[in-house]
Amino acid sequence: MGKLLIRSNVRKLRFEHNEMTQQQLAEKVGVTRQTIVSIEKEKYSPSLELAFRIALVFNSPLEEVFFLDNKEEYL
Repeated sequence: MGKLLIRSNVRKLRFEHNEMTQQQLAEKVGVTRQTIVSIEKEKYSPSLELAFRIALVFNSPLEEVFFLDNKEEYL
């Protein structure tokens, strides 16, 4: 079984929310800016708690912020 590829809409959502900076998002969810950079570059998958915190900032369901790429491969 391969590793799940978790994609995100974090960058898009930041720009839809008054062009929020990575630093502003990081401060709102309690992580470093580099963590947000890594999530946006898909080099880091956030914990479930962090994923929910990010979704809450954008007032969006979790599945609109994060999603699986090619999820059929994993079923």
